Amino acid sequence: MQFIDKVKLKLKAGNGGNGIVAFKHEKYNPLGGPSGGDGGNGGSIIFKVDTNKSTLLDLRYSKMIRAQDGENGKGNNMFGASSDDVIVKVPLGTIVRDLDSDEIVADLNTLDSEAVICEGGKGGKGNYHFKSSRNNAPDHCTLGTPGKERNVLVELKLLADVGLVGLPSVGKSTLLSVVSNARPEIADYPFTTLKPQLGMVKVGDSSFVMADLPGLIEGASEGKGLGHEFLKHIERCRLIIHVLDMGREDPVNDYEVINEELKKYPGNLYERPQIVLANKMDQDNAEENLRKFKEKYPDLEVFEAITLINEGLQPVLYKAKDMLKDLPQFPLYDPNKAEKKVVYKYEEPKPFEIYNEGNGIWRVEGDKVERLFRNTNFNDEDSVLRFSRALSKMKLDEALREKGCKDGDQVFIEDYSFDFMDEGE
Repeated sequence: MQFIDKVKLKLKAGNGGNGIVAFKHEKYNPLGGPSGGDGGNGGSIIFKVDTNKSTLLDLRYSKMIRAQDGENGKGNNMFGASSDDVIVKVPLGTIVRDLDSDEIVADLNTLDSEAVICEGGKGGKGNYHFKSSRNNAPDHCTLGTPGKERNVLVELKLLADVGLVGLPSVGKSTLLSVVSNARPEIADYPFTTLKPQLGMVKVGDSSFVMADLPGLIEGASEGKGLGHEFLKHIERCRLIIHVLDMGREDPVNDYEVINEELKKYPGNLYERPQIVLANKMDQDNAEENLRKFKEKYPDLEVFEAITLINEGLQPVLYKAKDMLKDLPQFPLYDPNKAEKKVVYKYEEPKPFEIYNEGNGIWRVEGDKVERLFRNTNFNDEDSVLRFSRALSKMKLDEALREKGCKDGDQVFIEDYSFDFMDEGE
């Protein structure tokens, strides 16, 4: 089974239902008044962590995820039903990026993480809301607002405390299988591990998550072999266990090849603390190779082990446990990079932007003004008047005048246009 860790999706939250115009007509209450109910809210699309999932395979064929629209309001002050939210379950470590703005809109990195990626539209108001002492029989209502739409890239970056790195078939899968309940494929040929495997390792009174990452080869940082797609899964590991096969011809060179790949890959992977594990010490040439390795790197602490029979692994695990106590979580984002990400700070959005398209044509854009436009029923005179008053309150006419808009110029808001009347002239 292929490991799916990057999926593009189109998301569409449900639209809010429209409010309606209705009046009570009861035998003993001829002046019952307005009774148009509100529209229901559209369903939102929410991403939520599910610890039973380890890949994005379920989303591979879901090119479009859509939530249902809210129902329209009904008479007798009955509200339309709001639609249920769509819950998209994803593995721990999932990132959701808006493809249009390149912003990271969700980083689901804790067990209880969930995020509203597309908010459903709000239901419109029924005419009973607009009853007043001046107007006992309002004949207008408001439309529901549209649900949010996004084109997103969903990407999985494994969350693990300890990552196992090394050339293919050095014993990483075997190590994980004997120290945890993980059951990765194990065989004596390259690239057995086609997807990262996670296992919970218990050491004394504490535990940590260990990831068996696919074997690297020289050139992995440039995309050769399986390395480029999976090196990124080490990014969140706080500690690396570098597994060497002491039965190979030149473990010193193997060690340097892997570290060179870690140096080349962005994300400061080479700077992560490492524990060096000399595996397969039962091989004929292992002792001699270990001697040569220690001569080349006399200051490195090297742990000897035979992972196949679980020999020599306890000192490695306790060393990892002790080191993790003092190691902080590594940030996923390099602060020196200009990568866009979500800043959780509320800022009042600009109500509109004005663009001069030439030849007396102007366009007004902005979330607030477009939301107002979509919430207006242009077949209803009162609704249009409220729309006009709201634009005036925003001082849109003043802003247009300052930009150079003249009397008789055409102003567009989405597909609606009106002639500018410069009352200041």
